[in-house]
Amino acid sequence: MRELGELDLGRRARQLRVDTIVRLRWLAVAGQSLAVLTTHFALGFSLPLTICFLVISASAWLNIGLRLRFAASHRLGDRLALILLCYDVLQLSGLLFLTGGLQNPFAMLFLAPVMIAAVSLNGAATLLLGALVVAMASFLTLFHYPLPWRLDEPMALPVLYVAGIWIAIVLGTAFIGIYAARVADEARRLSDALAATELVLAREQHLTQLDGLAAAAAHELGTPLATITLVVKDLAKLLPDGSEAAADLALLTQEVQRCRTILGKLASLGNDTGTMLDRMTISVLVEEVIAPQRDFGVKLVTEKSGDGPEPVCQRNPGILYGLGNLVENAIDFAGSSVGIHIRWGAAQVRLTIEDDGPGFQPEVLSRLGDPYISTKGLDRRAKSDEGGLGLGLFIAKTLLERSGASVVVSNRPQPQSGARISVAWPRSLFEPTRSQEGQEDGNAAIQAYIQGKPRIET
Repeated sequence: MRELGELDLGRRARQLRVDTIVRLRWLAVAGQSLAVLTTHFALGFSLPLTICFLVISASAWLNIGLRLRFAASHRLGDRLALILLCYDVLQLSGLLFLTGGLQNPFAMLFLAPVMIAAVSLNGAATLLLGALVVAMASFLTLFHYPLPWRLDEPMALPVLYVAGIWIAIVLGTAFIGIYAARVADEARRLSDALAATELVLAREQHLTQLDGLAAAAAHELGTPLATITLVVKDLAKLLPDGSEAAADLALLTQEVQRCRTILGKLASLGNDTGTMLDRMTISVLVEEVIAPQRDFGVKLVTEKSGDGPEPVCQRNPGILYGLGNLVENAIDFAGSSVGIHIRWGAAQVRLTIEDDGPGFQPEVLSRLGDPYISTKGLDRRAKSDEGGLGLGLFIAKTLLERSGASVVVSNRPQPQSGARISVAWPRSLFEPTRSQEGQEDGNAAIQAYIQGKPRIET
């Protein structure tokens, strides 16, 4: 099974669709055509109309070619998308060259391709496109046709004003590129982290469902196995003792019995044993979480106390994985021991995990639980130099909060050292309701009936 980092968690879905870039370019073609026609005919300003429409028609023909070459839903690769956005910058530069350069107020449209690149392409591509915009703006500062204006009132903007427009375009390109890229990157990280969470939960649910599938398979295989047993017994009666075939039948009888034993274990997963696994006290839940972590050289100490009977919860893969992740993280950074403290009352169930390691760094403590905020690369653990993706605590926190818990991350108070993570549930959410218990009993009764073991209760 591949690691999460090797999976495509939706990156392709963020690439530019052909339909999107074509629609935006048609909008640009319409806007440019309207601006040129209005300037020439409505305002009466002279400009090279034919050449301008040749430049505009190049975008129209490019759109037609894209429609013919690609399906509307096709997503462009980063390289092709960058080429198309560079073309848009060059096409706009050509139109501005014919209509006054940076003196033309529509020079601000240079920012549009940069913003599109920032939200859909990687940082290197955005930087390259921004450099092209700056280069074109610099060129248009010095070389361009006169700004369309009345012949009797020639328009000549001061050099200082044109330089200010150039500075504004450069700063706008940098600001919009960085700002849009940052916002898009945060959205990508959150999307990837949520996708990873869903993937982990699906895997855990799949493992849980294997119990039911195993019980169903055992039930279905029981009938043909019984038939095989009966046929083997009949054949054994017909064959003389000591024959080679009799020895083979004895071996076959032994293997059939072995199969019956295995199927009996599988079938038990759907009966009383399955019910016991589905319902567990919080101490049993904690023991199931920490059992795989006992052989890593760190002492695990559990302590429980509370008012009234111990809480009983429904088996939940999300809770098991979330708590397991927190315990594993505590073991990674612990000096010698990890403590798990269980407290419950009439209104709340609380589980606190503490380690005696160095604790969380102050600069990341307030951000822990956000996706891609890793503690493993912050020198919190001296015994390992491995870095993490920063998804572990985010996944654990998300899964536990889905079950109704609140998760609080902090450091232990001085003079103690180490980290402390507190997970608290309202008791009404932690324990199954009566209606859920009745539904479980009904499901168990149906399963028993299917397996030919009707259950009668008073």
